[in-house]
Amino acid sequence: MSSLFQRQALQPDERQVEAARAAALPLGGGDDEFDELLRRIGNARFVLLGEASHGTHEFYEARARITLRLVAERGFDAVAIEGDWPDAYRVNRFVRGLGDDASAVDALAGFRRFPTWMWRNTAVVDFVERLRAWNAGRPAAARTGLYGLDLYSLNASMAAVLGYLDREAPDVAARARERYACFEPFGGDSQVYGLMTGLGSTPSCEEAVIRTLVDLQHRRAQGHADVGDDPEAQFDAEQNAALVRDAERYYRSMYLSDVSSWNERDTHMARTLWEIDRHLGRPGRPARIVVWAHNSHLGDASQTEMGRARGELNLGQLVRERFPEDSWLIGFTTHDGAVTAATEWDAAAEHKRVNPSRGDSIEGVLHATGLHRFLLPLRDDPRLARAFEPPLLERAIGVIYRPDTERQSHYFHAQVARQFDALIHIDRTRAVEPLEADAPWTAGRAAHAREAPETYPQGL
Repeated sequence: MSSLFQRQALQPDERQVEAARAAALPLGGGDDEFDELLRRIGNARFVLLGEASHGTHEFYEARARITLRLVAERGFDAVAIEGDWPDAYRVNRFVRGLGDDASAVDALAGFRRFPTWMWRNTAVVDFVERLRAWNAGRPAAARTGLYGLDLYSLNASMAAVLGYLDREAPDVAARARERYACFEPFGGDSQVYGLMTGLGSTPSCEEAVIRTLVDLQHRRAQGHADVGDDPEAQFDAEQNAALVRDAERYYRSMYLSDVSSWNERDTHMARTLWEIDRHLGRPGRPARIVVWAHNSHLGDASQTEMGRARGELNLGQLVRERFPEDSWLIGFTTHDGAVTAATEWDAAAEHKRVNPSRGDSIEGVLHATGLHRFLLPLRDDPRLARAFEPPLLERAIGVIYRPDTERQSHYFHAQVARQFDALIHIDRTRAVEPLEADAPWTAGRAAHAREAPETYPQGL
C-alpha cells in the first residue's frame, strides 16, 4: 500500500473535528431539514444517495425524504436502485399505476434473491407507496419511474426477453430462444457457467447474447409499436437483453479477478444509468435521476484505497467523470447502533449491534463533533479540503457484517472530501425491519431492546 494510505491514529484529529463541527449543518428532522442540501444540489441532474450499510433504517428513510422532494420540487424523472432490473421493473409498473399488484408489498415480491431485506423492508414499502400516491395525481407521461441497475438476474432477464418477444415478434423470439439455449448445459447456475467458460473449458455464450440484443435494438430503430398497456415494454426488454450481455461477461470475469468482476458490475450500472437517461430525456429537457446504492458504489472510487491500490472503479466515479457539473455524490455515515445483516452469504438476516466507530475513521471524527444528525457539505469548502486531505479510515457494512474482524472486513482508507460532495451523518441508527423477519432477527431485536436506553438507538 502506498504511503498515502499509511496514516494511523488512536484518537480523532482535533483539527478535523473542529473543521467538521464548524461546517456541519444540523438536521432537525422537520419538513425543511434538507432545504440547504437541495439548495446546494441546484440543477444537478444526477443525485447519488449512498448508504454505509444495506441494513440501516435511517439511511433508507432519509433517502426517501430527499428523493420525494426532488421529485415534487425539481421534477426528477426516475429513481435508479442497486437492484436487479426485472424485480425493480415490477415496482416501476406499480408506482406508475400499471400491473396487477395491489400493494407495494406485492410489487416488491420479485426481490427474493439474498439479501431479501435490502428492498423488502418496511422503509422501502413506505417509499414505494408514497411515490405511487404522488404519481397518481400526475399525467401518465410525467410519472416518476423506478429502475434497477444491478445484473444478478441473468435467468430472469432471459425469461423476460423471451416473454416480450413471444408476444410482440414470435419469429425473433424463436431465434432468441435458440441462442439463449447456450446456457442450458449449466442448469441455470450462472456461477458454474462463469467457471467453465472463464477457465476456457467450454465456449462462451457471448456472441449469442449480443445478437439477441442487436435484434431488439433493430426493432426499436425500425419503429415497431408494442401492444399492451406498457409504453416502456420495448425499453424493458432491451434493458433485460443488455443485462444478459453484461451478466454473461461478469460471470466469466468472476474467476479471473475480483477487480475485474467488480469493474464489470459497476460499468454495467453506469451503462444502465446512461440508457435510462437517454430513454427519459426529451429535446430541451434532459432527464433527472436519483440513484440509491451503497457508498462503495456511489463515492468516487478514484479517491479510495480500492481505486488507487487495486484499480477498482465505480458508478460514482463514472458519473462524476461524465457529468462533473451535473452530479452530486452524497454519502451516509453512522457511529453505532444496530444493523440488519447476515453473518455469511445466503444466511438469515440478523439484528446486529454496530460497533462504535474507530477514532481514526471519518465516522469517529464526525462522532467527536458531539452532533447527532447533520449535513457536512464537502464540495467547494477549502477548509474541509485541507482538513481531510490525509486519508482516513471509512466503514462499509454490506449484506454481511462481521464485527469481530471489523477493521479487516469493513474499513478502508479514503480521501473523503474528494470522494463525496457531501456527507449525512446520523450518529446512532437502528436496523431496517425486513418484511420477513425470521427468528434470528426478532431474537436479536428483543435482546438489544432489553439493553440500557443509552446504548441502543430505539431507546432515544
